[in-house]
Amino acid sequence: MGWLGGAACFLEGTLPNVNRHDYYEQLKERAREVRREYGLDTARVMRSDLGRIYKALGIGFDKRPFSKKIRGAYFNDDCGVHIAIAEWLPDDPAIFTMGHELKHHLFDGATAVSFCSTGKPIEYIEIGAEIFAAELIFPEPDFVAAMQELGVQPGACTPEHIVRIKDVTKTTLSHQGLCKRALRFGFAVAGAFDGVSSWATVRDRVFGVPPWRKRRW
Repeated sequence: MGWLGGAACFLEGTLPNVNRHDYYEQLKERAREVRREYGLDTARVMRSDLGRIYKALGIGFDKRPFSKKIRGAYFNDDCGVHIAIAEWLPDDPAIFTMGHELKHHLFDGATAVSFCSTGKPIEYIEIGAEIFAAELIFPEPDFVAAMQELGVQPGACTPEHIVRIKDVTKTTLSHQGLCKRALRFGFAVAGAFDGVSSWATVRDRVFGVPPWRKRRW
């Protein structure tokens, strides 16, 4: 997965010269406005929630058999506005990708087409789409409050805390996205999550192996 579990995009058109910090903060505020406008009051944003927003905004949507290098696409042409995501995406990255593409509609509507890959974004317009999607799913103030309520001390966040915060909040932001947040706000130190090869394994260690996965004799 890319940064925050999202996608990098290749856009047609030119990018405006703006202050990156201000641009990212504007995106976060707009994401929170969208949450208020459409009644998203938890960190568990679902595909159906994004579908409802798409419908209200007149955005067509479907799933397509993209290659493993393409997660989603945004189209704005003579046929109208349309968003497509890869049909192979699991729920969390699918929801994140839908949020990423929504940012392109709200802020980059003059763009004719973009194809979003699994690579790490470089251009600020794409990093911005990742920031918007993460904020749409789990706003930063809510994340900080949830971590504090869980009792996570500065610099002490572990992989176990990450699976616990995901379980408590039921958020659809990915484990990778939660790690990025923990690092950003000083709950974790660099390298805290480097040893994680499987979040399912960490979850099993914290909560035990689910009964449906236990071997039957």
